[in-house]
Order: sequence, then structure tokens, then C-alpha cells
Amino acid sequence: MAGHSKFKNIMHRKGAQDKKRSNLFSKLSREITVAAKMGMPDPDMNPRLRLAVNAAKAQSMPKDNIQRAIDKANAADGENFEEVRYEGYGPGGSAIIVEALTDNRNRTATAVRTAFSKNGGNLGTEGSVVHGFDRLGLIVYPADAGSEDKVLEAAMEAGAEDIVSSDDGHEIWTAADDLHQVASDLEGSLGEAETVKLAWKPNLTVDMDEGHASTLLKLIDTLDDDDDVQTVWGNYDISDEVMEKLG
Repeated sequence: MAGHSKFKNIMHRKGAQDKKRSNLFSKLSREITVAAKMGMPDPDMNPRLRLAVNAAKAQSMPKDNIQRAIDKANAADGENFEEVRYEGYGPGGSAIIVEALTDNRNRTATAVRTAFSKNGGNLGTEGSVVHGFDRLGLIVYPADAGSEDKVLEAAMEAGAEDIVSSDDGHEIWTAADDLHQVASDLEGSLGEAETVKLAWKPNLTVDMDEGHASTLLKLIDTLDDDDDVQTVWGNYDISDEVMEKLG
């Protein structure tokens, strides 16, 4: 996978997010509200809320929007969202994990199932693919955050488990329980990260040819367009050559 970022392969494409900013802000707001409702409304006292707020800031979400999302958690008439995870198979034997926050399980399940069936995949049962992934913390820094040696040294000192550097940037992996502390320590030495979140990291990846990659990316875009879907993870690897052919 040299020459391109693993993160860009295992998570839905950031470029697609950037084109749908209002959709993205809606998803970020929902995560902030749920995080605030599950714990203290103060990011300094609530690690999940801190991660959600940092993710929103990384996407240039206005402070007023962030505060409104936090305030929603205490609103008497606020919506009640629950976390749901779907697992399925995409084109080319790829395994897909879909994380959602929904106030209507039936609506979301129907939308996710339809997205899979119309784009070369099929929805599996709970536990059907998750065994092929590890639940880890992921911290992403841009390439200009420092040299590979500098970032590696800072990451190891902070207690990270692994680091992958490429021309696209630096991916720092941690134990799930250590994510908040490692991110805080790295902020002191490397500044604010682009991404700090819990992730599903595949144990093995599946190479996608041009035909399968084209259908797979349509599946991911369809899922990403759904308001209830927060994140899409997969074990696929699309080479630079294939991506260039797809345009």
C-alpha cells in the first residue's frame, strides 16, 4: 500500500465529505449531542465529547453550531439517538462496517440494506465481519506536522502502538482505551490532529480491481449520503493506479 494512505482506504473518502458540508455538519452535530447526553456536557470532563468537538473543529464547524449541538443534549424535546452497527459484504469480497446514530432503527436498516443490495453487496448478520477488524484509536496528522522520525518519536513517547507515515500524512494507532490520553499528549508536541477517533482497523486487506472498485465506491457514497450513517469502514485496498483510472 505504499504511496497512498491506508486511512483513505479503510475509511470513506474525505473528498466525498468535503463536497457535502451541510451533510457532514449534521453528522458531526449528532455525534456531539449523543456524546454530551451520555456524559458531562463539558468536553474536558467527557472524553467522547472532546473527540466529537475536536472532529467538528477539524472540519471548520462554527463554534455556535458546536455549542447548539451540546445544548441539544439537555433539551426536553431533544431527539433520542441510539448507536447501531451494521456489517456486510461489498464487491470483490470486501468486508464493510457501517456505524450509525438513528432515532428510527427500521428506517436506517432498510436504507443500509438497500444500499448494499443495489451496489453489489449484501448486508450480513451482527458479527459476520467484525471479527476481521480490531477496534483501535486512530490519530491522523498531515505530512507537514513533522518528519517521520519526529512523529514516530512523539507517538512512541505518548504510548501509541503503531504509526504509518506516507506522503499523505501520519496515521497513529493506539489501544482504544488509550486514545484520549495519547491524543492529548501528542497535541502538546505536534499540535492539533486532523482526526482523532475510534476506528475499525482490518487485520487483512483485499485488493480491488477497477470494476469492483467502481461499484464499491458507489456503495460507500450511497451509505455516506444517508443522514443516519456516521462512518463507513472496510478492508479494501484500492491502488493509486486503479484510482487514477476511475478518475
